[in-house]
Amino acid sequence: MSYTLLEQINDPQDLRALPRRSLAALADELRAFLIESVSRTGGHLSAGLGTVELTIALHYVFNTPGDRLVWDVGHQSYPHKILTGRRDRFPTLRRQGGLSGFPKRDESPYDTFGVGHSSTSISAALGMAVAAQRAGIKREVVAVIGDGAMTAGMAFEALNNAGSLDADLLVVLNDNEMSISPNVGAFSSYLAKLLSSRLYNSVRQGADRTLKILPPIHELARRAEEHVKGMVTPGTLFEELGFTYYGPIDGHDLDALLATLENLKRISGPRLLHVITKKGKGYAPAEADPCVYHGVTAFDLGTGKMEKKPGGAPSYTQVFGDWLCEMAARDAQLVGITPAMREGSGMVAFSERFPAQYFDVGIAEQHALTFAAGLAAEGMRPVVAIYSTFLQRAYDQLVHDIAIQKLPVLLAVDRAGLVGADGATHQGSFDFSYLRCIPDLVIMAPKDENELRHMLYTGYRHDGPAVVRYPRGSGHGVALDAELRALPLGRGEVLRRGRETAILAFGSRVAAALAAGEVLDATVVNMRFVKPLDEALVQEIAERHQFLITVEENAVAGGAGSAVAECLAARGCQLPLALLGLPDHFVEQGDAAAQLAALGLDRDGIVRAAQALKQTHSLVPKNLAL
Repeated sequence: MSYTLLEQINDPQDLRALPRRSLAALADELRAFLIESVSRTGGHLSAGLGTVELTIALHYVFNTPGDRLVWDVGHQSYPHKILTGRRDRFPTLRRQGGLSGFPKRDESPYDTFGVGHSSTSISAALGMAVAAQRAGIKREVVAVIGDGAMTAGMAFEALNNAGSLDADLLVVLNDNEMSISPNVGAFSSYLAKLLSSRLYNSVRQGADRTLKILPPIHELARRAEEHVKGMVTPGTLFEELGFTYYGPIDGHDLDALLATLENLKRISGPRLLHVITKKGKGYAPAEADPCVYHGVTAFDLGTGKMEKKPGGAPSYTQVFGDWLCEMAARDAQLVGITPAMREGSGMVAFSERFPAQYFDVGIAEQHALTFAAGLAAEGMRPVVAIYSTFLQRAYDQLVHDIAIQKLPVLLAVDRAGLVGADGATHQGSFDFSYLRCIPDLVIMAPKDENELRHMLYTGYRHDGPAVVRYPRGSGHGVALDAELRALPLGRGEVLRRGRETAILAFGSRVAAALAAGEVLDATVVNMRFVKPLDEALVQEIAERHQFLITVEENAVAGGAGSAVAECLAARGCQLPLALLGLPDHFVEQGDAAAQLAALGLDRDGIVRAAQALKQTHSLVPKNLAL
C-alpha cells in the first residue's frame, strides 16, 4: 500500500494543514502502516489500532506540543509516535538504541510524560494543568486513559483531586471493552455534541446562575439533571467527582470526535470525554483476538501467524502455571490472584480449571496484596502472581499488610531481571534490593525450572510471607521431578568444588556461573535463598578461598551480593570480593541476552571479573582445605 498522505506528515503541524475531508483516508494509511511495521518488528499492536482516529483528532484539534497530550501506559501510543516525526524510525522499534515502545520524554517533545506502568496519566496531566494555571499560561492538557487503567485506585485518586481543584483538564476515557451498535453510536455522538456545544453549556451555566438565587429550586434542578443524565449516560460517577461528562461517542467516527473535541476546547474546568473504540480495529486477526495481538512478535501480514521459536524447554511462567494447577487440585484453600495479568503470568489454565479459586482484581497491585492478606488472615492460602516491576507499586501493602502481620502469602514474582524490548519501565532490576530489608520475608531464586517448582512448594508451605522470583523466558530443559519437596529454609548448595576462587550465584545467573567455574576451576555455589542467607556456608566458602565473586540479575546496590558483603563484614572475614549485577543506571530496551553479556553477567563476563580480581589483588597464601 502507498502512504501518499502519511508521507506528508512529519509533525502535527503538517497534519493540521490537511483538509478535514482527507483525514479518513489518512486514518486508513496510518492503520495500514502500523500493521505492516509491527508485523516486522513485533510490539504492542491491538491498542494502537484502536486509537488511530482518536490520535489524529487530538493532534488535529489541539496545538501539540504546546498543548500537552499525556498517554496512559503507552501501549496505544504508536500512532502518536508515527504522526510526531518518528515514522522513519519505526524499523528500530523496541531495539537497542531505537525507538522506545512507550512515550519517553527524551525521545520527543511530543512525549510530554514518560510512562510504562498504568494509571498515571490523570495525575501527571493534572500536575501539568496546575503548573500552567500558576504560571498564567493558557494551555490545554489532555490525558488519554483506557478503561482497564481506570480500574486502578490511582486514577480515582487523581479524578477526586482534579474535581476539587477546578483545573483546566480534559480526560479522554478510551473504552475498548464495550461494544457500540450503530443506533446507540449515532445517538451517543449526537448527545455528546449537544452536551459539549456552546449553546448547551451557556444555557446550563446561565440557568445555574439564575437558579442560585433560589437555593431550593437550584438544588432540585441539579438533582433532576443528574438523574436524567444518569438514565441516558454512564457519567454520574464522574459528575459526582467534579467532572463534566460527555459521551459516550464512537471513537472511530472522525466527524464526531473533531466536533466534540473542538467544543470541549472552548470549555474550562475538569471535563471527561468517554469514547468507545475497538481494540485491534482494522486488522481481522487482532479484532478476533485482541488479547493475543496486544503484544506480538513478528508475524505474517497476510495470515496473522506469529513467528514461533523452535520447540524447547517450557518457560518459567508455564512451569509456575502448571504448579499452580497441581497445588489447587490438592488444596481447596489455595487461591490465585492476578492484577490483570492472567495470560502474562501463565494463569489461563488455572482460571479455567479452578474458577472459584481464581481472582483477577484488575490493574490494582496494591489491592491485590491487601486482598491476599485478608484471605490469609481467614485461613486461605493466597498465591499472588505479579511481575517484579509491578510489585514495586504495592510495596507499602507488602510491608504493612502482609509482612508485619506475618501472613502466609506467596508472591510468585515473574519477569525478574532483564526483560528485553520493553525497556527500563519493565526491567525487574530491583526486587532483591527492595525486598531483602523487610523482616521475616523469605526470598528465593531458582537456578532452573525444576528448582522453581520446589521453591514454590516451599514458599506455599511456609507459615509466613514468601517470595519466589524467576526470570522471563525458557528454562534450561531439565527434567521436572514428579514429587514436590520443601527445601531446607536458608540453605544453599555447592554445585562444584574448585580452587582459589568461589562464585556465589543467585537464581538466573547460576548456569552462567557454573560455566565460568569450569573455565576457572572455581567453586560454584547455588545460594538459593537471598533471605534467610546461608551465612554459615558463606563463611565456610570465604575461609577456604582466596577470591570471592557474587553474581545476580539484580541491581548491585542493596542486592544479594550486598547481603553477602554484610555477612562477611559482620563475621570479620576479609578477602578480595567482586559483586556482579546490574549497574547503577536504568537499562533501556534491547535483546536481554546481549545486554547480560554487555553487562558482564554471562560466562565470559564472570571469567573476566575473576581474572581482574586476581590481577588487582596480590595473592595471599592461605591454607586451603578443600
